[in-house]
Amino acid sequence: MKLGRPHAVLCAALMFGAAGLEAVAQKTDAVRPEVGKPLQEATNLMRSGKAREALQKVNEADAVANKTPNESFLVLRMRGSVAAAAGDIEGANKAFEAVLSSGKVSGRDALTMVQAIAVNNYKAKDYPRAAQWSQRYFKEGGTDPAMRTVLLQSYYLGNDCASVNKMLAGAEDRHASEEELQILANCYLRQKDTAGYVSAIEKLVVSYPKKEYWTDLLSRVQKKPGFSERLGVNVYRLRLATGNLNSTNDYLEMAQLALQAGTPAEAKVIVDKGYEVKALGQGPDAGRHQRLRDLVMKDLGESQRNRAKDERDALAAKDGNDLVKVGLNYVYEGNADKGLALIEQGIKKGGLKRPEDAKLRFGEAQIYAGHKNRGVQTLRTVQGSDGTADLARLWILNARA
Repeated sequence: MKLGRPHAVLCAALMFGAAGLEAVAQKTDAVRPEVGKPLQEATNLMRSGKAREALQKVNEADAVANKTPNESFLVLRMRGSVAAAAGDIEGANKAFEAVLSSGKVSGRDALTMVQAIAVNNYKAKDYPRAAQWSQRYFKEGGTDPAMRTVLLQSYYLGNDCASVNKMLAGAEDRHASEEELQILANCYLRQKDTAGYVSAIEKLVVSYPKKEYWTDLLSRVQKKPGFSERLGVNVYRLRLATGNLNSTNDYLEMAQLALQAGTPAEAKVIVDKGYEVKALGQGPDAGRHQRLRDLVMKDLGESQRNRAKDERDALAAKDGNDLVKVGLNYVYEGNADKGLALIEQGIKKGGLKRPEDAKLRFGEAQIYAGHKNRGVQTLRTVQGSDGTADLARLWILNARA
């Protein structure tokens, strides 16, 4: 994972160091020459980008005997700024901490110094101390949003997943960044908490509905114990809706499954989409694709010729199974109002072979027809431990994205 923003904070800390140099330079005339002169020379060297030479001048000032409290303070403050610029993180932090402990800095100066210590520890990969100083930064009134990233990544890189979880608790209630949710997901993986990991990925697909997140979720659903193979076509529908239907074989298999389910109208939608995106009709197997298209059109033609009779028979049947099937064909042909009404009538009639499957199909059809809110309401009623409820929840997530 790319950790970019903390380094931007480091730049801000170094800018503070430059400001500290100027603050010290303005006060060197109030100290003895043997202290003030090397400090002024250190300032000039820093302005020329010669941090290591400047550090030598600070050491020269620090070596002066019997320094007054004010002289010692100015040397410490200069040492922190120069050491930070020279890459001496340990020396910079030691100096900054001593300055803070002196009680002679307050307000914005003190807060920025705390920030510098936090980021220095982060750079040094001392993540517990980076987290400790980042916490202090916020407790003392800091508001830089980049420091939130420093704190979160310090927890994560320090293997403090409990603090990551606590910090991001309720992330769904605000617009958490993608990076934050990725860190949360990775922490759950470290803890081997599958449920927590899936929950984090679900948050990602809602706020950042990228293909790879959906691929992960759909793969995990299909691998769950008890997931029924008959729901394969339902998985394909979600893949199509989330941009995860990619290969030629995906389109071929989905269309064939739709034919087997008795919905040639849906099979036509799938094949037409495959030709539109050039997944079908191309290459050496173009003839095979055309034969499937011809079969789909043949089945659809027969379905349409027999539709009136099939509808009468479905209405007269004791159960609603055929009403659901007839209704689905109407929906995918573009007659959504009639089709959805028949599906709903079939579900209410009862006697369904698989009631939860029917409700799942009804919700999918409502969303396909543009009735997202109604579809979500239907999908919330879907139950079952064979994958129907899991797929319904993913459809709801996709509707929220």
